[in-house]
Amino acid sequence: MPVPWELVASFALGLVLLYLMGWLLLVPMRFLWRLIAGGLLGGLCLWVVNQFSGLTGFTVPLNPFTALIVGFLGLPGAGLVIALKLLL
Repeated sequence: MPVPWELVASFALGLVLLYLMGWLLLVPMRFLWRLIAGGLLGGLCLWVVNQFSGLTGFTVPLNPFTALIVGFLGLPGAGLVIALKLLL
């Protein structure tokens, strides 16, 4: 019994659509996990800076906004937060 080509084409199209849906769901999740990890590391970095505030007398506010800036931008983000603290 031969398999109709329409059936083969519909299965192939279904597999392609399933792959695309999985890829579209995976990419934003990867970005979200990277943002969360960066925020945690940024918060840790700001916490370390605040631990040395006894020596320097300089503190940086530790909140989710500053932690995400430092986590997302890295070292330039830390410089940005410190410059904003000095300017404001």
